[in-house]
Parts: sequence; structure tokens; C-alpha cells
Amino acid sequence: MNKKMIIEWYGKLEIREQLLLKIGSIILVIGLFYGLVWAPMNNTITRQTALLGQQQALSTWIVQQEAKVLQFRRQGPGKATLKGSIVQAVNQTAKASNITLTRIQPSNDEVQVWIDEVEFNTLMVWLDSLDKSGVQVLQADISESGGAGMVKVRRLQLGKS
Repeated sequence: MNKKMIIEWYGKLEIREQLLLKIGSIILVIGLFYGLVWAPMNNTITRQTALLGQQQALSTWIVQQEAKVLQFRRQGPGKATLKGSIVQAVNQTAKASNITLTRIQPSNDEVQVWIDEVEFNTLMVWLDSLDKSGVQVLQADISESGGAGMVKVRRLQLGKS
């Protein structure tokens, strides 16, 4: 159908049919505009507004954390100094963490420790408590053990902080 045939066909319609066709066309154009332009644009604006809020909150949090980091840097290192022997500190913290030491071998200001089997998370908590009491990990040789989450400490070399 070409343009002339459409105009001819439209002219043959009754006034009511022409009016119905005009109103239907307007409703169709409005519906297409809403579905293809307005709704997607509105959804995008809503998502971007929410994302902007999240980004602003993250930016505020980063600035706050930066201030804390700078404050900690000004304060200097807050490491604890070891009171007593390193062997005593290792034994006390291991006992407090319910860790059974298989072997412990002191050497000057260092100590080497072996543990047959320990839960990984328990080991990490114990190492953190050692760090807080002034003992640092110098070397670690840790391997996977039989059970899930279990590890074997082949050799753990500890020294004073």
C-alpha cells in the first residue's frame, strides 16, 4: 500500500471510524513512547540515583577511614613488648587457645614450634594473640591436614617483636 491508497481508504471511512482511528493512533504513539522511552529512562534514573547515594556513602566512609589511618600513623607503632621469655609466652597463649604443641625448640630469642593438627581459624586467633603479646611470626610452614579446616604446622619460627 502506498500513501495515496491509504489516504483514499481513510477518506472512505465514516467520521466515527476516522475519529476512532485518530484516537487509537494517539494512544498507540503515547504507549510506544512510554514503553520505549519514558519507562526505561525513568528506571535508569532511579538506579543511577541509588548508585550515587551508595557512592557518596562510600566516599564519606573512605574519608573517615583515612582520618583514622592518619591518626594511627601519628601515634606510631602500638606493638606490645614481650614480658618474660618467648617460650613462656608461646606456652601460655597456646594453652589459652586450646592448642596442643607437639614440639617446641627454643634458640636464643627465637623458638620453633610444631603442631600435629589444629583448626585453621584457631591457629589464626592464636597467632594474633602471640602478636599482641609481643611475639611475631618469622617463618611458617603450614600444610593441609586430614579434616576440613584442619592444618598441620610443620614448622613455625617465632621471635620477639
